[in-house]
Amino acid sequence: MAQLKYILPLALGALVLLGWQLAVRHLDVPVYVLPAPSDIARAFVTEMPSLVSATLTTLRIVVIAFILATVSGIGLAILFSQSRIIEYALFPYAVILQVTPVVAIAPLLIIWVHYENIDLALLILAWIVAFFPIVASTTLGLRSADFNLVDLFRLHGAGRWQILWRLRLPCALPYLLGAMKISGGLALIGTIVAEFAAGTGTATGLGWLITESENRLHTATTFAALAILAALGIGIFFALSALEWALLHHWHESALRKQE
Repeated sequence: MAQLKYILPLALGALVLLGWQLAVRHLDVPVYVLPAPSDIARAFVTEMPSLVSATLTTLRIVVIAFILATVSGIGLAILFSQSRIIEYALFPYAVILQVTPVVAIAPLLIIWVHYENIDLALLILAWIVAFFPIVASTTLGLRSADFNLVDLFRLHGAGRWQILWRLRLPCALPYLLGAMKISGGLALIGTIVAEFAAGTGTATGLGWLITESENRLHTATTFAALAILAALGIGIFFALSALEWALLHHWHESALRKQE
């Protein structure tokens, strides 16, 4: 039965691709409207250099933005957990960053950093999108430590930072890891949306490649880039899920197998 969770999705995907191929060929749908899977596969081969280059550019920005969002989010969450005054002062601005549309501020940010620094603008925009889930969930996790355990630590003479390191951070770890899975996908989405909004040929990531392909009616290349984006998103999610399992499966209830 355990193998079915792998076999069934693959079988369904193969049937969908087969039906797609037959329908497009039978109905004579123009390739610029909806390419067949064979046309997309051909685009992978013919456009491989540009696809690889764009993928590496986008992935680099995603990884850096995600790391910055994680580090800054954890740091700010620790400050929030240690001082209500700091939380009251700064948390509203974190919310403002979250609700501000990237598309709206992208042109302005590009003007500020100049077009020759387009990668920096994309990095900042991706960080903005990925940052809030980390700080919000980690703050909640740090505040969720059992008060009885906190009092017990204090009874044994533990200081504020000892309580943070030995109690609050382990309690917050499941919250942080769950937020990281969300933030990783958001970093990818934020990078692509920022590339769309940038509207400049100096950006060579997948977002710009999709825009350029659509403008030239190279729809098969667009689908190839979208397939790569989907693969990147799935890869990010499973990599972070594996990290979550590795860090939690020995002790946390969410990852422990139920006893039969």
